[in-house]
Amino acid sequence: MKKLAIAAVFATSVVALSACGSGETVVESKAGDISKEDYYQELSDKYGSQVLQTMVLEKALDDKYDASKDEIDKEVKKMKDQYKDNFEAALQQSGFADEDDLREAVKTNILQQKAITDGVDVSDDEIQKRYDHMKTDLNASHILVADEKTAKEVKQKLDDGEDWDKLVKDYSTDTASVETKGSLDWFPAGTMDAAFEDAAYKLKKGEISDPVESSFGWHIIRLDDTRDAEEKVGSLEDERDDIKMQLALQKVDTAEQQEKLNKVLKDADFDIKIDKYEDLVEKMTSTPTTSG
Repeated sequence: MKKLAIAAVFATSVVALSACGSGETVVESKAGDISKEDYYQELSDKYGSQVLQTMVLEKALDDKYDASKDEIDKEVKKMKDQYKDNFEAALQQSGFADEDDLREAVKTNILQQKAITDGVDVSDDEIQKRYDHMKTDLNASHILVADEKTAKEVKQKLDDGEDWDKLVKDYSTDTASVETKGSLDWFPAGTMDAAFEDAAYKLKKGEISDPVESSFGWHIIRLDDTRDAEEKVGSLEDERDDIKMQLALQKVDTAEQQEKLNKVLKDADFDIKIDKYEDLVEKMTSTPTTSG
């Protein structure tokens, strides 16, 4: 959203300048004046490519997908509930001029998610399972290794009674959790790799899993504790759409996400008339930065 915020600020500046007459001065001082043209050129040189990328992507997404007012309202409300009295300060710190700027960024984010998850199937059983998980937070520890053979070796040593803390130190490649004996502390549903989460929620307190493969490697997971979810969970009907989107996004890896956004851009068949940006879309669709 930072990029979108910059785009909004830039666009606002251009609109303000358009009210000035040609050749007018926007800043006067004893050190010298700054003309409208100089100001505009500086903005264009620094942010022009970035702003145009944002506008092109928004245009392509908006043509193919819809983000309803209710969907946008729901996401903004989540942010307001999160920040409460600090909401306005959070807006400013994130670079948004006002709530309208935020809503535009939220809209684009929703459209990107719809493009990325287009055609991805999520079953009712998957939705129900995630919903059930959302009612409970877990406190778990793990030992992360690079391959299945090593994971099986670690599990066998645990089964033979070897010390968990020692095996974490000897084997785990997750340097961030080695100092905490493999502890990942408390986490809610939807914040871990899907395979890791599914395995963790199947465990009973104190139980240790068989080797589990995730996008990070192979895990041995120990469930240390459970509690009622700190985050309030609504009814399945209220949560269904959000859960479906989260699960669909998890099924699309980063490369495929980029490919889907690239296709949306290419299908729009842009013909950019500004010479220095005429190959902008080609550059956008040949690098992994479009969705950032």
